[in-house]
Amino acid sequence: MSNKEEKPEEQNQSSWKEFFYNPRSGEFIGRTASSWALIFLFYLVFYGFLAGMFSLTMWVMLQTLDDYTPKYRDRVSNPGLVIRPKSLDIIFNRTDPSKYLQYVQHLESFLQPYNDTEQEKNELCVSGKYFEQDKEPVKKVCQFKRNVLRQCSGLSDTNFGYSDGKPCILVKMNRIIGLRPKGDPYISCSPKKEGSMQIQYFPSEGKFDKMYFPYYGKKAHPDYVQPLVAVKLLLAKENYDEEIAIECKIEGTDLQNDNERDRFLGRVVFRVKWKRMPSGPSPGLHRAEQDHERHGTPRCHAQDL
Repeated sequence: MSNKEEKPEEQNQSSWKEFFYNPRSGEFIGRTASSWALIFLFYLVFYGFLAGMFSLTMWVMLQTLDDYTPKYRDRVSNPGLVIRPKSLDIIFNRTDPSKYLQYVQHLESFLQPYNDTEQEKNELCVSGKYFEQDKEPVKKVCQFKRNVLRQCSGLSDTNFGYSDGKPCILVKMNRIIGLRPKGDPYISCSPKKEGSMQIQYFPSEGKFDKMYFPYYGKKAHPDYVQPLVAVKLLLAKENYDEEIAIECKIEGTDLQNDNERDRFLGRVVFRVKWKRMPSGPSPGLHRAEQDHERHGTPRCHAQDL
């Protein structure tokens, strides 16, 4: 009985071995070497043809693209506005310089490309006219020196007004290739709530000069720097501990600034809070703070959220 039971097991093992390799017919997993060679050759030609078709399609598509200008630019036709320092919530308290140092350092770093040593390499352009360079392979750049920002340039006041309670905010438009804004675009800022606030603009009237347009793209315009508008907020002592939402818009042009689905399209909203001096200061600092209040001089320091 045991011999009869062992024979089927031996037959099964033998059949599995012959399936992987049959020494009598020379077959490997049911096929001869020539059969496997034909199958391998077929798939080699088939996948080689697919790879060739894919490469040809990609090559034809790439011939339709421009190295300097995106083919489709209808998704973003109007620029957004952004501010520097890079924060939409700014808290002020002028009693401790270390609290607003991060804002000052960010503004100083951001304005480095606008130094005279860098901008003197660029062109003196005609104000009020587009700087057209369609036929030039490498585009030139119009000068924008940081001293145009005057009190917000960081040259005469290295603290950008934060130590005096008159903080500076830099506003710029996002880059859009080929943008030629009509009219005379300028920045206009106002508090979201009713109330008056004195605001100064640099350059004069917060204008973006046309000579900085159009922009031709990062590859063709590698040294391009965006024009800036500095907004100086002249806060009063009545603004202590009050969070003020300020909206800046691009005006005087055909660019959109009222799209409810995109609050950064042609506008930007940021919040400013001017904090009082923390409780428990030294008597000398406390008397100095009171003296500033009596004379109506705002005191602010920046503190990031």
